[in-house]
Amino acid sequence: MCELLAMSANVPTDICFSFSGLMQRGGNTGPHSDGWGVTFYEGKGCRSFKDPMPSAHSPIAELVTKYPMKSEAVICHIRQANSGEVCLENTHPFVRQMWGRNWTYAHNGQLKDFERELPIEFHLPIGTTDSEHAFCWILDQLHLEFGTKEVEAKHIFTFIASLAAKIDVLGVANIIITNGEYLFAYCSNNLHWLTRKAPFGQASLIDAEMAVDFQKETTSNDIVTVIATKPLTDNETWHKMQAGQWQLFCLGELVFGDLVQVQTAQETHV
Repeated sequence: MCELLAMSANVPTDICFSFSGLMQRGGNTGPHSDGWGVTFYEGKGCRSFKDPMPSAHSPIAELVTKYPMKSEAVICHIRQANSGEVCLENTHPFVRQMWGRNWTYAHNGQLKDFERELPIEFHLPIGTTDSEHAFCWILDQLHLEFGTKEVEAKHIFTFIASLAAKIDVLGVANIIITNGEYLFAYCSNNLHWLTRKAPFGQASLIDAEMAVDFQKETTSNDIVTVIATKPLTDNETWHKMQAGQWQLFCLGELVFGDLVQVQTAQETHV
């Protein structure tokens, strides 16, 4: 299985600390050695770094840990391949344009019969993974449901949650999506989150000998939410999401969420 990491913040914030822990799981403290990627947003623009090398041994990943690129929305992914070969085009996260925005997607899990169950027409995959195929299917469904004009975020992401539940039926689908403003997380079986805000304290990584006193790095108005497959720190309280639960964050704060009833594969074909 792959691992996910995402951040939503109310001020431009770097993810160097959290990524320093995650990258060690890509071939050092963990087996996710089939590539990694990260996308940072700056307004409506975004920049992505990807490498099919293990993140624990990637010079580009080392750069990301030392270059404090500040962003209000970030998605990271380290890959343990199960669908599609190890190559750059199959490396998450995937970025596509819709409604004048860059949409970014990353997925942890494995899907069965995805080409048959998730037919696509408008947004064609570049690579061969089940993950990118599912992302293209989501974009197709958004186009068919809402047309060419973006509607209220609550309607968009509630609809995306229903789509995530349909994907979940095909296997395991822990999903992170952002349009640079809102950050959506859907839990199939394993996703955790925490929000850091005043009063800030110290945090220490599980996978690296590194600690940060956030009180020295922040202001009293800062709010930062971090989402990860597994907790990255050992002295903070991480919240485990329920299976079928989705949450929507904006500027670091939880703004909406719900629990979706996921049907079994047999129920969907009745």
